[in-house]
Formats: sequence, C-alpha cells, structure tokens
Amino acid sequence: MDDLIFIVAITLKSSPAVLLASLGELISERGGILNLGVEGMMLVGALAGFVTARQSASLALGLCGAMAAAGLLALLHAFLCVHLRADQVISGLAVTILGTGLSSFLGRPFIGQTGLHFSSIGGTWIDGLPLIGPLLAQQNLFGLLCLAAVPALMYLLGRTWLGLYIRAAGQDPAAADAAGVPVAAIRYGCTLFGGCMAGLAGAYLSLAYTPGWKEGMTGGQGWIAIAMVIFATWHPLRALLGALLFGLLNALQFYFQATGIELIPAYILHMLPYLLTVGVLVLVTVLEKPVLGSVPGALGKPFSREE
Repeated sequence: MDDLIFIVAITLKSSPAVLLASLGELISERGGILNLGVEGMMLVGALAGFVTARQSASLALGLCGAMAAAGLLALLHAFLCVHLRADQVISGLAVTILGTGLSSFLGRPFIGQTGLHFSSIGGTWIDGLPLIGPLLAQQNLFGLLCLAAVPALMYLLGRTWLGLYIRAAGQDPAAADAAGVPVAAIRYGCTLFGGCMAGLAGAYLSLAYTPGWKEGMTGGQGWIAIAMVIFATWHPLRALLGALLFGLLNALQFYFQATGIELIPAYILHMLPYLLTVGVLVLVTVLEKPVLGSVPGALGKPFSREE
C-alpha cells in the first residue's frame, strides 16, 4: 500500500506541467492556430516565474510574470500567423528557438539560487483524511488547482458562446466570419491563452515541482504536451488522462530508483515518456480515420477575409 501511495502521489505531482501546456495548446488548435512554440514558452515562463517570485517575494506575482513573459511570445506567434499569415510550423519553431535561447542567456545569473516556492499541503488536517490523506499531503496547492482547468475548459468549449466561436474559427473560419464571428480576434485570444498556460506550466516546474532555475528544465515536456493534444483528440478530459499517463511513467522512474529494483534499465525508464510520445503519433497514423474526425478543419491554415 505504501508503494502504491508513493507511485500515485508522484504521478499527481508530475502531471500538472504537461496538463497545463496541453490544455493551452488544445485551445490554440481548436481556434485554428498550431503552436509549436510551447517548449520555448514554458522555458521563458519558468525563468520569469522564478525571478519574479524571488524579487517580489510573492508567488502570485511570480505566476503573473510567467504568464506575461510567455504571453508575449504567444502574441509574437499570433502576429506572425494571423496578421502576416506566416507558416505556423516555421513560426512555432522560431518561437521555441527564441524562448530557449533567451531563457538560457538571461537565466545564467540565477542558476543554483533559491527563492519562494509552493510547499506541500501536508502537516494539516488533510493528513488525517482516510485513503486520500497521504496522497494529498504530498501535493501543493498550485498542482491541485491545475486540475480545475479541465472541467472549466470542458464547460467553455461545450456550453458557452465563446466556445462555439472558438470551435467555429478552427473548423470553418470563412463560414464563421460570414456569421459575424471575429475570427482574427478569436485566434489571437486562443494563441495568447495557450501561451499563458504554457507560462503557468513552466512556472509550476520552477516554483513547485523542482523549485529553482536551471537551463532546459522543461526536458521536452512542451513537445510532449503537443503530442498529448493529438492523443486527447482535442478533448480536455482525455488530455488529463494523457498527462496522468506521463506522470505515471515519471513516477515509475522514481519508484525503481528509490527501491533499487532493476526490472527495467534506468535508461529505458528515462526514455519511456518520449517513447509514449512517438507511440501516440504512430497510433494516430494507424487509426487515421477515427482520430482525424476530431481535427479542427482549418488547423494550421491562414485565414483572410479577402479570399
């Protein structure tokens, strides 16, 4: 039972960064904008969140700083893709390279430094709760609040006029424009939201999961988040399941290292999350017809009212 609690607790703690980033990318793609800059935005968000929280002595301002920094990169991507109608793949890759370089250069003075971080909620009445108490005690408030984003986005996409506008802008922007939907504004907003969520994902890493800053601390989780959107077929609840699966693979790494069990070589364990990503893409190819039914019809395609 203790081993099971350990694995589940680490799973829950390892999932929020990928979850936040994939939910942001999901909304961006539902609006018709493919954002391959998630990795760079997460790195910039991680650095900005850590530095802002450290300098201001406020975790709330740290989160705001992370969203603002990543949001600026998202606005750059939106300007290139929506206003200038640039290739979305090239623009996203450029944003990732820019974010990675900026975070590495600006973050050098902060490597190894400490600052504020979200602590676990253990040591309170939560410890005494049956069954779930030991699990929740090892989590932090930030990570638990991330789970609330899933039902919120499900409600947004399925029950609100804004969700209808988002889905219309990503599915058939010409028809949406004819019906009075401000397609350009919706796509700007979706891309900005995706960037802010990527910034929060980065801030979770530097302020909660592994407090502090180090170069490349996302470890490719931005790319995994993009693959998780495909795995989830653009649905928030399935994105949660994908993030938990990623967290479980990370938890198994920690468990085998902590117990000294060598059923699976360590290097294979480190590869598992990325093998999952490749497996997801292969699965999408094999199951092309049922999966592609959920792809936004205008994903990656620029829109102009003059056409």
